[in-house]
Amino acid sequence: MLLFTIAFLIFLFILYKLLLIVPMREVNVIERLGKFRTVLQPGFHFLIPFFDRVAYRHDTREEVLDVPPQSCISKDNTQLEVDGLVYLKVMDGRLASYGIENYRKAAVNLAQTTMRSEIGKLSLSQTFSERDSLNESIVREIDKASDPWGIKVLRYEIKNITPSRHVIHTLEKQMEAERSKRAEITLANAEKAAMINMSEGERQEAINLSEGEKRKRINEAQGTAQEIAIIARAKAEGMLLVSGALSKEGGHAAMNMQLKEQFIKQVGGILENSDVSVVPAEMAKLEGFFEGMEQVTSAVKAPQGGRA
Repeated sequence: MLLFTIAFLIFLFILYKLLLIVPMREVNVIERLGKFRTVLQPGFHFLIPFFDRVAYRHDTREEVLDVPPQSCISKDNTQLEVDGLVYLKVMDGRLASYGIENYRKAAVNLAQTTMRSEIGKLSLSQTFSERDSLNESIVREIDKASDPWGIKVLRYEIKNITPSRHVIHTLEKQMEAERSKRAEITLANAEKAAMINMSEGERQEAINLSEGEKRKRINEAQGTAQEIAIIARAKAEGMLLVSGALSKEGGHAAMNMQLKEQFIKQVGGILENSDVSVVPAEMAKLEGFFEGMEQVTSAVKAPQGGRA
């Protein structure tokens, strides 16, 4: 019974060494008598007991490695403390096993040295504003150096960029000065806009006043023109009436009588308002003037008596 048990255990041990199941997330590197034989993919495989052995197991999933913080010097001689994350994946199990002793440690150290080198090419402000381009540069350099290791660096992400206390204090002063500058610029722009609005208002007021004055003058001119037209029409109608009256019998005599009356009124007014005596130059003609007046009066009365 003891021999049977021993034989069964030996059979199970040989069967364990003969059969190999590789999980989906791994690849296994097989050595035969200490020499590389093959890389087994996920699935069921047979091995030769005591000759074949699984030398290395590699996870084929994407791995995330933490890059410890380290001190860096920027292009403008500013001391920074930078840390990050590197994402990589095993692409070739043989190279990952025999190309380097520990690809994870090598990838982290390579990321640190590359990060120091790339930050040394940038100024302090560029390290904050150009983080994406910095990550791409680090990935490109790491991937180029890690190609013989059978791994693929997918991306690199900087977590924190921490300047020294002195640099932080200087940046705070700079930001305060920048905020003051922006406030002054904002106030200046506000004053400028207020002055522009006031000038626009004054300009519009002047335009409105000039438009009103213009309209007033136009209305006055139109009123004057209408007044002149009305007076002209009235004079024209009066002239027509006078010409009509003159064309009738006795019209000329009536006109002469009217003119003489107006002349007498004008002369009388001049004599009343003047401080000196006004006497006609030719006294002989004054008698003829009054005789003519009597003849006109008798001529006017004669038609009236005949009509009666």
